[in-house]
Amino acid sequence: MWLPVSLNRPLVWVALMALPACVWIPDAALRMVAASFVTLGLWDAWNQVRQQRLRLRLSQDALGLSGDAMVISDVQNRVLAVNPAFTEITGYESQEMIGRKLDTLAAQRHDKAFYENFWSTLKATGRWEGEMWNRRKHGDEYPEWLKVRAVTDKRGKITHFISWFSDISAQKARENDLRRIGYEDPLTGLPNRRRLHDLMASRLRHLRAGESLDMALIDIDGLKSVNDSLGVEQGDRLLARFAQRLTSYMAGSGVGRLGGDEFMVIRTTTFDDHDKWLGNLRDHMCSPFEINEQSLRLGLTIGSCRAPEDGQDSSVLFQRLESALYSAKRLGRNHSLRFRPALDKQDNPQLALVSDLRAALISGDQLELHYQTQHHPGSGELVGMEALLRWRHPKGGMISPGEFIPLAERHGLMAELGSWVIEKACAQQAHLQNSGMPKTTVWVNISALQLFQGDLETQLATCLERYQLEPSQLGLELTESVLLDERAGDMGPRLQALRELGYSIAIDDFGTGYSSLGYLKRLPVDKIKLDRAFISELPNDQADAAIVTAVLAMAKGMGLEVIAEGVETQAQCQFLVETGCTLVQGFYFAKPMPAAELEQRWAPLPQAEGAH
Repeated sequence: MWLPVSLNRPLVWVALMALPACVWIPDAALRMVAASFVTLGLWDAWNQVRQQRLRLRLSQDALGLSGDAMVISDVQNRVLAVNPAFTEITGYESQEMIGRKLDTLAAQRHDKAFYENFWSTLKATGRWEGEMWNRRKHGDEYPEWLKVRAVTDKRGKITHFISWFSDISAQKARENDLRRIGYEDPLTGLPNRRRLHDLMASRLRHLRAGESLDMALIDIDGLKSVNDSLGVEQGDRLLARFAQRLTSYMAGSGVGRLGGDEFMVIRTTTFDDHDKWLGNLRDHMCSPFEINEQSLRLGLTIGSCRAPEDGQDSSVLFQRLESALYSAKRLGRNHSLRFRPALDKQDNPQLALVSDLRAALISGDQLELHYQTQHHPGSGELVGMEALLRWRHPKGGMISPGEFIPLAERHGLMAELGSWVIEKACAQQAHLQNSGMPKTTVWVNISALQLFQGDLETQLATCLERYQLEPSQLGLELTESVLLDERAGDMGPRLQALRELGYSIAIDDFGTGYSSLGYLKRLPVDKIKLDRAFISELPNDQADAAIVTAVLAMAKGMGLEVIAEGVETQAQCQFLVETGCTLVQGFYFAKPMPAAELEQRWAPLPQAEGAH
């Protein structure tokens, strides 16, 4: 195929004028000169053709490498050319498509109005872009992202169309998966909390005269013991079987899983039989399950309510369901409790506080760390400090940890709180060390949730790297209740691994649990913190004095350090010096203080300018 050659070039014009001179000029020398000009013009024209062919080949190679399909069609939308990506996506070879209308590939998913809008937009603006469904050679339909451009001549008349499209099947599948994950529990396939909120709101909107909505929040008692005895895999299998039975029994009703061992059912009814319905539901779900050749009979704790009697807003009803369930748990397991206004009055302040705590975690500007320093009792030398969490509520003022920590544990916020404490403590430790404070260890308290969720080590390493700290600058305090929590598993290997990384480990509130000595014998710890209960009556109480003396002697024999907590008087401090205690913490030396006050008290004062 001959490519177009531009005549708008000097050598070509000279060659055209010289061509007749080669014939009509009588002088041979002049004819040779004219022939030379003709030769140069022909060379220039051939060079144009060669460059055009090269550009065409490069364009074709580039289109061949493209992952997007390209189609060139005429004004009647008949195919003139396609690239290899078109064949890969649609299954049609180039020769099968030449002369064929692109419309024949369209899937029957778009109505007449869609195509009318497509063509009117394309002809009016010269372009169209959007999602369209087409059909492959073998008949299956697929979504594509299509871009079409109209090509016009000098008069503006459309002569061709150039189309690019890419197969977006995988992208659509990912979007569907994300949408499903957002609304579906992955283990059971049931609606999750978010979807249940929408379902409840929808059913409330469509309630007719004489209809009511029965709702129940079901908690499986003792699921942890099933996981411990049979394994987590069998525990998940039990949850899936429970979900199948509940769905089958509540056919036509809404059934979902809120997470963990909590399920929810929603029933639209015209009968006033809430208590009977709940009793039948319990009887059916408490019949034995056969798991791993074992017959398991589950205990269920159920909180319930009824709309519109107990509320007409989905958020309010969810809160009241949770109030009824938590109250049922406090009164004992394996029974049902329907919501009543007294529960609302009792639990609403706590639920509001939990909501405020979640908001505080998001904003981060209400939570604070205060530090109580640790000292040598004889010299007063600073040897360490403990990070203590405080919450400065915008309306309620300073809220005691004894009030919000149990709520955080109950509502699953302890892991998030613990992560915030580690991050903040590392950031402030880095700042304090850069300000010239004595090199000390900051001790942070670790909860059972941080341990059994398994991401503690990763978070510690990330924070130390971010703030350029050494493991020796961060100590970990664990209460005996944490060490006894079965959810955290066997603590020995994990604590040993943390010690090998350079972290110091301390047992807090030592002496208040029944198995402290057993843990001391087999757990790799560096320090024990003697509870303030044994310090407050020193030196006058002989029993406390004997306990403190015995603990110090035992710790010395085991190579452990002892920190005495709650030291408030000089007499207590003097007694501890005499009995050989080398570390103390309490109001006698310092009350807990914010980081700014700590820096002001312990960082060296800057030297005056020009001082020697």
